[in-house]
Amino acid sequence: MTKQELENRTAVTEFILLGFGNGPQVDSLLFLMFLSIYIVTITGNIVIIVLVMTNRHLHTPMYFFLGNLSCLEICYSSNVLPRMLLSYLGGDRSISVNGCFTQYYFFGCLAATECYLLAAMSYDRYLAVCEPLRYLSQMDTKVCLQLGAASWMSGFLSNSILTFLISNLDFCGPNKIEHFFCDSFPMIKLSCSDTRVAGLVTSLVATVCSLPPFLLTFSSYLYIIVTVMRIPSVTGREKAFSTCFSHLIVVILFYWSILTVYVLPHHDTQTSPNKVFSLFYTILTPLVNPLIYSLRNKEVKEALQKE
Repeated sequence: MTKQELENRTAVTEFILLGFGNGPQVDSLLFLMFLSIYIVTITGNIVIIVLVMTNRHLHTPMYFFLGNLSCLEICYSSNVLPRMLLSYLGGDRSISVNGCFTQYYFFGCLAATECYLLAAMSYDRYLAVCEPLRYLSQMDTKVCLQLGAASWMSGFLSNSILTFLISNLDFCGPNKIEHFFCDSFPMIKLSCSDTRVAGLVTSLVATVCSLPPFLLTFSSYLYIIVTVMRIPSVTGREKAFSTCFSHLIVVILFYWSILTVYVLPHHDTQTSPNKVFSLFYTILTPLVNPLIYSLRNKEVKEALQKE
């Protein structure tokens, strides 16, 4: 490699996140929309965490996992939205290479953690509905702590490999990322190195982190629905179905978007649709999870009225 080639390979010191907007008016509209989403997301999830911590009636396995999920959603949104808001506010869409790798690392860790947490939550609901006599013995404090810790640790360990591989790629231009945050495939696409291993490992890790938890979550809710169908009371069935159905919709949207972006065969023509799919698991699910999982529950409503 010549000296000039080496200099060219080290020339890229920052990336440009193109995002969605293209013009002052569009940027202003997107800024207001995403700012509102961020405020509602942070407020809703903080309320859930405070209620779970301060109300002794919510010291149960289900709300332990909901508290973990709310904490995760705050980190998730804060990893993506503030940087995007600054770009729409000031027009500067640049991000340093190291900053981009850091954002991607935490994004991947949190996304994998959410997959595992949703699976743990579905297993908790399966035991509560389908195995009520075994619930207290199977889902005690020790098991809850182990499942929660395993979800966080697995999520953070799984993305360390991918971040290491991507950070060791050479980037010699162009530096414009067709996305609103630093993600694996858009970054890999810009590399002038051989990216076959990085792309393959990205798809493999994404499959391992998302597909088994999705199958476990989906199976748990199917068993729950079958059990609910046997409830003799029509009112009881409707109430249970309303909760399960809303949970299942959020789970399907989250996993569907994740699997579409990272597991299905990736092509250059997918870049723009993938940017839209990414909205579901980076922005929309953190927004609706407090409403779907917590604020509709009777216990949470009663706790809110007491505050």
